[in-house]
Amino acid sequence: MPTDGDDTERQPTGPGAPTHAGADTLPPAATEPVGRAPDAGARTAPDGAPDGPAAAPDPGPDGPGPDGVDPEGAGPAQDTEPQETEPHEQRLLHRLLGAGTLTLDATPRARLHGWLWALGVTALAGFLRLWDLGRPHRLVFDETYYVKDAYSLLMRGYEATWGDDPNARFEAGDASMLGTDPAYVVHPPVGKWMIALGIRLGGGVESSAAWRLAAAVCGTLAVLMIARIARRLFASTALGTIAGLFLAVDGQAIVHSRVSLLDPFLMFFALAAFGCLILDREQARRRLAVRAAAVLDSGGPLGWGPALGFRWWRLAAGVLLGLAIGTKWSGLYFLAVFGLLTVLWDATARRTAGVRPWVRATLVKDAVVAFLVMVPTAALTYLASWAGWFATDNGWDRHWAENNPGQGVQWLPPALRSLWSYHQGMWRFHSDLDTPHSYAASPLGWIVQWRPTSYYYPTEVSGLTGDAAQQACGADSCSQAIVAVGNPLIWWAGAAAILVALFWLVRYRDWRAGAVLSGIVAGWLPWFAYAHRTIFTFYTIAFVPWVVLTLVYVLGLLVGPAVEDDAPPRDRRARRWTVAAVGVFVALVVGVGLFFYPVWAGFVIPWQQWHMRMWLPTWV
Repeated sequence: MPTDGDDTERQPTGPGAPTHAGADTLPPAATEPVGRAPDAGARTAPDGAPDGPAAAPDPGPDGPGPDGVDPEGAGPAQDTEPQETEPHEQRLLHRLLGAGTLTLDATPRARLHGWLWALGVTALAGFLRLWDLGRPHRLVFDETYYVKDAYSLLMRGYEATWGDDPNARFEAGDASMLGTDPAYVVHPPVGKWMIALGIRLGGGVESSAAWRLAAAVCGTLAVLMIARIARRLFASTALGTIAGLFLAVDGQAIVHSRVSLLDPFLMFFALAAFGCLILDREQARRRLAVRAAAVLDSGGPLGWGPALGFRWWRLAAGVLLGLAIGTKWSGLYFLAVFGLLTVLWDATARRTAGVRPWVRATLVKDAVVAFLVMVPTAALTYLASWAGWFATDNGWDRHWAENNPGQGVQWLPPALRSLWSYHQGMWRFHSDLDTPHSYAASPLGWIVQWRPTSYYYPTEVSGLTGDAAQQACGADSCSQAIVAVGNPLIWWAGAAAILVALFWLVRYRDWRAGAVLSGIVAGWLPWFAYAHRTIFTFYTIAFVPWVVLTLVYVLGLLVGPAVEDDAPPRDRRARRWTVAAVGVFVALVVGVGLFFYPVWAGFVIPWQQWHMRMWLPTWV
């Protein structure tokens, strides 16, 4: 793997080396050309002005280290490029996007490497997720609800009842006990439709691999997405590859790609939406640079800045977030956080381009439009996800409005009034859920995987003795487990990385720090408001990608930008040691992932081997 990442030109670093104004960092006032129009965008940024989620120094082409800060801590470095002769468009592109982004795909070789390394870690992820996917041929944990509900959607168009104790017959491939009476379900249908698609394409209800096919495919594609997202976010093929590799060998990601629950689909759609907004950010800033430069070249005032046109990537993000909400309502938090994030990116883009009333300009030209594009799109997508319920007569509460003519929201059509009443019941269920469970876990411990969820530990395996045990696992006692616990190195180091990223966001206002933390804010923090109800650590699958991105971001800070051959030996030696240390850490993460794989994938192993992997007493 190329440690420098992208076959792009590197800038010298070290004490006294020239650095360049990064994306979103305004050059000093002394470099402003004489006679430039007041709105040309080259004023000095006021101290403390926000950029990114805040005003971020650009990390340059090789990672998220702030180019605007002297590596030896001597304070802000000065831009030494002659700004007077640089065309407006090139100057704005450099300031809005940074040299790293602009040169990321500068050569065919860089583009090829960007895909080959991402596909390589995706292939590894696919192997770990698809190998013997049907093991065990049992409904695991909440598969007892979602797999059967998915099959019911496939056959009936709505979730129907199954009668008493149907699991054994279903596992044997017999679905004849599926009834026609509606079942009361408390989650939207998108995730279950995804499982149903896998059942249809994977061989039918007889195949346990088919039950899990959709989760495995989405989990594998998530690795490809995060590798590509991280590459663009950090302007580094190496860091993008590491992000993909970490997600490929994380336990939460692997377990939830081999078990059909709803949460992995929530993660998939939220991550895809995040990727769309990263692409939208870059496209919008390119448009802003081109259009603002045209205004400046004509000698006109920049004013509130140009309109940025229709944003198709933002529309796509709205659709994907609607699908996330249509999987689990907790997708609403991703819509709220990502919506605010994309507007903040617009605000700081206008400010960086030189728009003087950038707050008002953003509110009028960007925020309202973003709301009208993303929120109604997500709402309509969510509503469309209930098409099967609308199209049938037997879905739960389908005719509630007709049976209760004087109740509910009277101005809504009967079908929507019935759906609204159904949603009120679902909300009451989720709000009041307080059923004791041995694996319930406070959200405070989620980030270090303090109390993971055990999905599967059959007594028919753990109870084997004598010759039966020897034949099953080659020992006197055996275990077969599926434990939804993350790769400990990723999560423990990721917890520390969150603190570093928070510091970098506050101290240096690096937009990348805000980006990597956004999914953690959306996927983790809201659950503290529901700590009174029964919740589980496996909900962390929804924000696993952002834990990975935060960890990789901090690794990039440690490595820093590449150094030139003529740099002081001390700098070159220090970077070599740092790269080596990061390489050792990456190797350890992969090694720990392979070590834990048997208890993520349901292998039958000696009891002692299972016990060796229970590192904390709270994991048992």
